[in-house]
Amino acid sequence: MSFLNPKYQDLTPYTPGEQVNEQEYIKLNTNESPYPPAASVQQAVVHAAQKLNRYSDIAGESVAKPLARYLGVKQEQLFLGNGSDEVLAYIFQGFTENGIAFPDVTYGFYQVYSNLYQVDAKIVPLKDDFSLELTKYKKTKGTVIFANPNAPTGMYLAPEEICDFLERHPDRLVVVDEAYIDFGGKSMIPLINQYRNLLVVGTFSKSRQLAGARLGFGVGNAALIADLNRLRFSLNPYNVNSLTQAVGEAVLQEQSYVDQKIRETIQVREWSKKKLTELGFEQTDSQGNFLFAKHPKLAGEKLFTALREKKILVRWFNQPRTKDHLRITVGTQEQMERLVQALATIIKEVTV
Repeated sequence: MSFLNPKYQDLTPYTPGEQVNEQEYIKLNTNESPYPPAASVQQAVVHAAQKLNRYSDIAGESVAKPLARYLGVKQEQLFLGNGSDEVLAYIFQGFTENGIAFPDVTYGFYQVYSNLYQVDAKIVPLKDDFSLELTKYKKTKGTVIFANPNAPTGMYLAPEEICDFLERHPDRLVVVDEAYIDFGGKSMIPLINQYRNLLVVGTFSKSRQLAGARLGFGVGNAALIADLNRLRFSLNPYNVNSLTQAVGEAVLQEQSYVDQKIRETIQVREWSKKKLTELGFEQTDSQGNFLFAKHPKLAGEKLFTALREKKILVRWFNQPRTKDHLRITVGTQEQMERLVQALATIIKEVTV
């Protein structure tokens, strides 16, 4: 006997990347930063732990104030969440009454949240080269959401195309998920005052090395943010805990360190693209902290398994359009050199 509401019986949850002992594996499967946060950020946890007997600041002032300043927005235009996934959850819960539309190859949580909140979701296929064409969304209804750069493809859509859609559809909310924007492209955040129907979602998980802290944010006009907070205060006012607020504040004081690691990631990404091309891989022009590639002589699952046997984890999505592709997180230079060596060995074994 199950006590679960029957409407959730067939719910398929999100499948996160495998977590393993990193002493044994090279972990390139969850798009985390391979670099630890700055020493001052680590130390902030120690200081914050002394006040765990108190509830966290529901306004997250210590993070919201410097983050708003960095982003060039007002605090009332900023929403803090327990990771960007929580921000997305509130969006699907509260802003999709008329449905939602998103790409067929994108972040898996969009479909999961559509099912969880029983939203009428329209899946719009990407083009053959995995690029996003917003004109295809004209015939859909309700909210539009997409990741930019997209995941797992890494493809980037220029702001001009997004602005054109915003202007042509002022009555539709457009959510731009910018989890990877720091690794390539221009953010839409500077345009929130121009478009009242624009909501941008960001995270501290990728470029700021805080995947384990769970800190995300949404940026939009004050009315949108007020509505998000209405939902938050109706569920969990203390959604961002004290430790997370402490490290969030600390990392915002270490922007030079963050920028340095972003540059290193981009350099290693471009080096890795070149090496994979030399090995015969076909790739998208990823602007994220990951690669999206396939080899014409090796099935994706076989390559995924072969790498795992060599203690290298990457991500394989068993879906029709992506079953021969691997999403490979950009690690350190040393880690990517070991990946390239392993791939060269695997390919040689298959083609000999």
